[in-house]
Amino acid sequence: MTVYIDPPDWPGRGRMWSHLVSDSSYEELHAFAVAIGCPRGAFDRDHYDVPSTLYQAAVRAGAVEVGCKELLRRLTGAGLRRPRRRGPAPPAG
Repeated sequence: MTVYIDPPDWPGRGRMWSHLVSDSSYEELHAFAVAIGCPRGAFDRDHYDVPSTLYQAAVRAGAVEVGCKELLRRLTGAGLRRPRRRGPAPPAG
């Protein structure tokens, strides 16, 4: 059971952001986020958006630093990836 974080290279809302994921469960991810002071509202489908101000706290708490491609590979490999739906939903029936 490992939690991973990518570098805070993602701009948004006047800040830089990282992504925090688990390779085992959302429960582990939620507990880790609470422990570093990341609000539940920062959870987005399958990861937490973590501001750069919490990056070092995440690393000190045990998050493994990886690049964004490796982070996505780990998340997908764990079966926890929830991609955003694109386009209209297919017609019913």
